[in-house]
Amino acid sequence: MKHMDNDGCRKIVIVPMWDHAYDIISYMTMFVPIAVAVVVGVLGWAYQATKPPPPKICGSPDGPLVTSPRVRLSDGRHLAYRETGVSKEEAKHKIIVIHGFDSSKDFNLPASQELIEELGIYFLSFDRAGYGDSDPNPKRSVKSEAFDIQELADKLQIGSKFYVLGLSLGAYPIWGCLKYIPNRLSGAALVVPFVHYWWPCFPSQLAKEAFKTLPVQDQWVFRVAYHAPWLCYWWMTQKWFPSLSIMTGNMSIFSQHDLEMLKKLSEIPSAGQEKIRQQGVHESLHRDIMAGYSKWEFDPLDINNPFPDNEGSVHFWQGCQDKIIPYKLSRYISEKLPWIQYHEVPERGHLLIFDKKTCEDILRGLLLG
Repeated sequence: MKHMDNDGCRKIVIVPMWDHAYDIISYMTMFVPIAVAVVVGVLGWAYQATKPPPPKICGSPDGPLVTSPRVRLSDGRHLAYRETGVSKEEAKHKIIVIHGFDSSKDFNLPASQELIEELGIYFLSFDRAGYGDSDPNPKRSVKSEAFDIQELADKLQIGSKFYVLGLSLGAYPIWGCLKYIPNRLSGAALVVPFVHYWWPCFPSQLAKEAFKTLPVQDQWVFRVAYHAPWLCYWWMTQKWFPSLSIMTGNMSIFSQHDLEMLKKLSEIPSAGQEKIRQQGVHESLHRDIMAGYSKWEFDPLDINNPFPDNEGSVHFWQGCQDKIIPYKLSRYISEKLPWIQYHEVPERGHLLIFDKKTCEDILRGLLLG
């Protein structure tokens, strides 16, 4: 460092390098612990934000009471079920009904008692893993859902063959049945069926166009579920961006017919709705989306016809006005799999099965071909 002395002469004072080094080390000694604390704090916050709370398992000390009949599966979990229609001993046809997103075994099909008795239908519905009174399954997948259905049928001894009917997101378990347990099926109906926008079978342009018809907030939910499922809990609960439309009350996703049907349904008491999410929203709703939009072990177009001798049939039912499931994707799959009987219902939306006539048409088509 240069400065002037009293005589006006310039002098140079050299500060030893170790003094500078000492200052730097001192600053680092103060800064590093602060930086480490900040990093640890951010990581801790991120971990807590992405970690879902533990489920409130039915029948546990801190969980809700078990209020439904249940079967115990081979892995120790319980599935809650409900039997309606004619008795299974008298039944001509046995249908396992698979509920959709944010629903349960307690939703009712509006078929008349006369039709049920005429066709001799026994209905077996159940709470899928994490819903209602059924135990959560942290390893939930398309495959596990199919084997849950098979084991439920065996536990209740409904026979070696049965029909399956799945609604909306409840259709992905049926894809699992068609892939993993086709020998157990008498027939299958996929009603306004779930579609996976990342199935390899879809032409990229078709999938892209269909995906863009969804609300932007739904597009992001499905992207997260597919690309970063570990982030799903945080994304579905954060407050910075809107989450799934149907959970935020965005009514624009419903067609005019859907809105009219919702009004009618609101006037009818619906038992069991308060139990749907009772074990935790993550174990019921979030895991359902994560399982559906996971990376599947198969492509639907790789599935063989489960009824090569026409001893049964597979049906798609799609509303032309459905804003939740783009009908063009269901139509494409049915064109590529000619053994699927495809039905487009004009002027109907996502809730078409709650129309009595349509519901009865679905049942007749499934059972009578």
